[in-house]
Amino acid sequence: MNRREFGKMSVGAILASAWLHAAAQGVGAANKVRFSFMLWALEKQALFDRCVEWVAEAGYRGVELVGEFQSWSPAEGAATMARMRSLGMVFDAMSGVKAGFAVPEQTEAFRTQFTTQMRFAKELECPKIILLSGKRVDGLGAGIQRQTSIDTLKWAAEKAAKEQIDIVIEPIDLLENPTIYLASVTDGFEIVRAVDSPNVKVLYDFYHEQRSFGNLIEKLEKNIDWVGLVHLADVSGRHEPGTGAIDYRSIYRKLAELNYNHWIAMEYYPTGEPVTSLKKSRMEAQRALGQQ
Repeated sequence: MNRREFGKMSVGAILASAWLHAAAQGVGAANKVRFSFMLWALEKQALFDRCVEWVAEAGYRGVELVGEFQSWSPAEGAATMARMRSLGMVFDAMSGVKAGFAVPEQTEAFRTQFTTQMRFAKELECPKIILLSGKRVDGLGAGIQRQTSIDTLKWAAEKAAKEQIDIVIEPIDLLENPTIYLASVTDGFEIVRAVDSPNVKVLYDFYHEQRSFGNLIEKLEKNIDWVGLVHLADVSGRHEPGTGAIDYRSIYRKLAELNYNHWIAMEYYPTGEPVTSLKKSRMEAQRALGQQ
């Protein structure tokens, strides 16, 4: 199935299933967390369009992107948006800015790419942009990359606020990316506090943080007001929550206790049939959050 067929396809059973699951999640209710899936983790198994259908069938409300949209034609983008609406789904977050906000020599490229990214976000009705720091630059004086991060993010925050777009910065563990500048949520929280803009927060990826630093819940408690999105996968293997070392039931309970009200995005490789896996992960999270 190509993207035009995806956009024209009749709603059918998937639509009914998606809306029923959306209702079960309490979509639109202030006290309900909504669930999303970062689509790249499925795209080795099927084409984009089929992956979106799997996520909808599993009862998720959102899909997150990593730059797929950059190659879409206007017609493909319009068809995709029509199909997303028919499924009762949204794009809740997107990455795709390649220049790092912490790299001084990339500042101009970052500004150009971020401006383009905001245009994509508006076209796809996506309210949140995920940003990465870029590489660690050897030889720079202490604090230069931190200050570059703050200055660049303040600029981005001002531009994004005019478009009603939020920003989250994502630390990546050093096992996955040994040259990354921002590798811990601790440093991320320090940066967003210094930026001090209501539309700039941290993407707390429990998988990345566990791999390098651990102590997940204490950092969550201390910084909950600066958490704008969470990503979930287990360690090791990046599979379903509950298959590895992270105690996700405790994390879910803590998120509920702290009144976390942003999206929860799964970002894992399913170990079994995708729809069954995604649905099970969502329902387990909902039970622990007290939503069932």
